[in-house]
Amino acid sequence: MKRTIIALFVVVAFAGTAVAAGPETITLPAKPGDVSFPHKKHQELVKGDCKACHEKAPGKIEGLNKEWAHKTCKGCHTEKKAGPTTCTGCHAKK
Repeated sequence: MKRTIIALFVVVAFAGTAVAAGPETITLPAKPGDVSFPHKKHQELVKGDCKACHEKAPGKIEGLNKEWAHKTCKGCHTEKKAGPTTCTGCHAKK
């Protein structure tokens, strides 16, 4: 019984880590050109503090739209003096 509980604990612990990790890159479709978002790189930069972008918990960002992205992403890039802040810096025409 003890082994079963330990095994279950290990599975749950690793499953949570896999979900929190998310994809390496996320492509966000947009009219002026898709935005390729390096998710893994951003996780490393914020040292795993998912709430830097995700208000509630890891997963799809509620309310993610043009206004949110421009305020949050561009705002952070401006504040930290890192990352693109121009239209063509994020949006790539195909």
